[in-house]
Amino acid sequence: METEITKTECTSNLKNVIDALYVLNGKWKLPIVLSLVNSPKRFNEIMKDVEGISPKILAQELKHLEQNELVVRNVYATTPVSIVYEASPYSETLKDVLRTLSDWGAGHRKKIIG
Repeated sequence: METEITKTECTSNLKNVIDALYVLNGKWKLPIVLSLVNSPKRFNEIMKDVEGISPKILAQELKHLEQNELVVRNVYATTPVSIVYEASPYSETLKDVLRTLSDWGAGHRKKIIG
């Protein structure tokens, strides 16, 4: 038997979801994190992985992900300067969320396609 959720719990859950969506909103942030979980990459390598994203949007999303400590930007003093992005250790906290979203997406695709 399922227990009924109190109004306080519901309000708390709603705030938590809003906070999470604020950080992960849009269609690009999670694919970028997934790209970097596989291996650190330079900007153009991420562009190839995440098909359809523009350079301007990728730069904005990387900055936002870095501010939220999900991505680390490493600058190397080479000539020219090399910048490599990698998933932070904190991005590991998204593992279950990503797995659940992937499973849901696969099931949804089957339901809609038939």
